[in-house]
Amino acid sequence: MNMAAVKLQKSVVSQTGKHTASVIFLHGSGDTGPGLLSWVCDVLGQNLAFENIRVIYPTAPSRPYTPMRGALSHVWFDRHKISQDCPEHLESIDSMCDHLSAIVQDEIRAGIPKHRMVIGGFSMGGAMALHLVSRYQQEVAGIFALSSFLNKDSVVYQAVENATQRPLPELLQCHGSADELVFHSWGKETNSLLEKAGLNTSFHSFPDLNHQLCRPELELLRSWILKKLSH
Repeated sequence: MNMAAVKLQKSVVSQTGKHTASVIFLHGSGDTGPGLLSWVCDVLGQNLAFENIRVIYPTAPSRPYTPMRGALSHVWFDRHKISQDCPEHLESIDSMCDHLSAIVQDEIRAGIPKHRMVIGGFSMGGAMALHLVSRYQQEVAGIFALSSFLNKDSVVYQAVENATQRPLPELLQCHGSADELVFHSWGKETNSLLEKAGLNTSFHSFPDLNHQLCRPELELLRSWILKKLSH
C-alpha cells in the first residue's frame, strides 16, 4: 500500500488515565467525525469515553458521490449506486484504506499495538471498517458495524476466506429492524456471508429502530469494547 496518504482530520475523545488502547469510529456518508462524536454523545447522554481507551473519529474527505449525481459529500468511498448487486468501487475503497491505515500507524507510534485497537463505524463507516480490517489490518482486536452492509460480491468475503491471520478479529454487527427499504435484511445477509467465510460474528437487531443509533446499541458497543480492550 502507498503510505504517503492524505492526512485525515480527526476528533478525539481522550482516555482519562494511561493510554493503552484505541478505537477508530468511522461516520456514515455525508457526516463528519465531529458530527458522529456529537451524535453519540446526544444518544448516550455522555461521550463514549474510557479510562484507558482513546476514541478517534476521523472525517472522510469531501468527494463527488455518484448516488448524489456527483455532488460533493464526506464519504469514505464512491458507490456506483446504493445496491447490494452492483460491483464495489474498489479504486476509492483501496485509496481510503491507505489513508485510514495511516491513522493506525499513528496509534502504533503512540505505543498502541494493533491487537489493542478496535475499528468500526456506522452505515458506510461500518462497510469501510470491514474492508480495512479484513484486507489490511487483520491483527486488530475487533470490528464493529452499525446499520451497515456489503455488496453481494464484496472482496471482503474472499479476504476473510483467504486470511492467513487466524483467528480473525470478532465482528459485532447491530441493525435497527425498522431500517428503511431493505437495509436490515442486507445487513443480516452480510453477517451470514461473513460467518460462512469464517468470521466469528454476532448480529443484534434493535426493534423499531430506523437508520439511526440508539442508547441500548451504544451501551452494548461500550461493553463489547471494554471486553476486547480492558485487559
